[in-house]
Amino acid sequence: MYIGVDCGTQSTKVVVVDVERGVILGEGSRPHRLDEGEHGRREQAPAEWLAALKGAFFQAIERAGIDAKQVRGIGVSGQQHGMVALDADGVPVYPAKLWCDTETSAQNSALVETLGGEAGCLEKLGLVLQTGYTASKVAWLREHQPDAYQRIATLLLPHDYLNFWLTGERVTEAGDASGTGYFDTRAQCWQKEVFAAIAPELDPDRVLPRIIDAYEPAGRVRPLVAQELGLGDNVVVSSGGGDNMMGAIGTGNITQGLVTLSLGTSGTVCAYSPNSVVCDSAMVANFCASHGGWLPLICTMNVTSATTRVRELFGLDLATFGEQVASAPIGADGVTVLPFFNGERVPMLPDATGDFLGLTSLNMTQANLCRGVMEGATFGLRYGLELLGELAAGTSQIRLIGGGAKSPVWRQMVADITNTQVICPEITDAAALGAAIQAAWCDLQPEGVSLASLCERLVHLDAASLAEPDAERVAAYEGAYQRYLAALGQRHSL
Repeated sequence: MYIGVDCGTQSTKVVVVDVERGVILGEGSRPHRLDEGEHGRREQAPAEWLAALKGAFFQAIERAGIDAKQVRGIGVSGQQHGMVALDADGVPVYPAKLWCDTETSAQNSALVETLGGEAGCLEKLGLVLQTGYTASKVAWLREHQPDAYQRIATLLLPHDYLNFWLTGERVTEAGDASGTGYFDTRAQCWQKEVFAAIAPELDPDRVLPRIIDAYEPAGRVRPLVAQELGLGDNVVVSSGGGDNMMGAIGTGNITQGLVTLSLGTSGTVCAYSPNSVVCDSAMVANFCASHGGWLPLICTMNVTSATTRVRELFGLDLATFGEQVASAPIGADGVTVLPFFNGERVPMLPDATGDFLGLTSLNMTQANLCRGVMEGATFGLRYGLELLGELAAGTSQIRLIGGGAKSPVWRQMVADITNTQVICPEITDAAALGAAIQAAWCDLQPEGVSLASLCERLVHLDAASLAEPDAERVAAYEGAYQRYLAALGQRHSL
């Protein structure tokens, strides 16, 4: 038995996996509170992650109907980029600033300039710094919370922090470390020169975690934690990784030819590459994978977070919202939505706000506004998919995950907008499954068990979710997408 944990923005999810039988035995989930403020501040207390992990763990174990002492390993997936700064006692000096926090956009711009612009970033890091990466959060803390900054003894990412709580070890791996902004994604090591520009008073050898290979264990569960969770002795904790990297494993996207697309709070599009890549666009992140190789990725910040805002504005439940979307025509009768309520990363508009364009007295209906925001979020993902260039050009299938993937209307919309076959894994919260698979790989690799064989055994596709692109709808969406691009061009020029 293996446990997969996914600590996301809205909740922590836990799955219990029986590798021998190739089945998911139980799942659990507990919500988090998101603290939002002016200027794009979005933070969480790491203590909430621990409470949610414990609650979700006990729920999943109970639903699985097993004794926790049967668990052999745990893998942890975490929301990327979050800054968890700890003091010498392992206590956070400040709440965790999250991936979706845009309060640090000024610091990010200054860092990009200091490093020599986009060309300098690419030379030093293999990618271009973006607001949301950990680097600008550290710079922001130094500038705005100097007392907290001076107490920093360790800098971790969210999944690293959960591994630290489980094992007492301060380690990370290349996949999640790629999103810090002070990691060389080609050489797969800390970029100490860049870190010195961000935090000159901090010693990287002291505050940054040790980098381990993806297949290596982060450690073993500490006796006190094992006792609290009811685990046996010597339970292995795998290296873990960022939620996008774990989601790739959980969809079987570990070889070329597939794309994983997530309809979560944010949206991501990623494709596996055996080699480091240099893309034409600075918005493509040359991240490493959490199983070896690379996982070039784009991220949009407004997907289910955007549709939820409109759905709740009208007081609709999910089913009724889907009915409203389905009742409106493709293109929403001319309504174009730029759903940048949280700013935006792709395209690179951290200070952007949401726009509803083309409204008239005839087309301003509930159905059109619901459809318009879903189309706008999906157009943003197509925009990102096209930035991947050759990596995505030969894609045979999109593996769709995240909460939005549960919507048949949205699945068909993705298929038609991208003109690509779409299918969901049976477990659409694939990051937790990917974490469990990685834990099994870490534990069983010495016995000759490969990651590919584990994915084949545990990643099951849901045939009922299959959506094939329809030629007429593909053509109809093209006009609406061109309107979206025109509106995007106008926003860029402002």
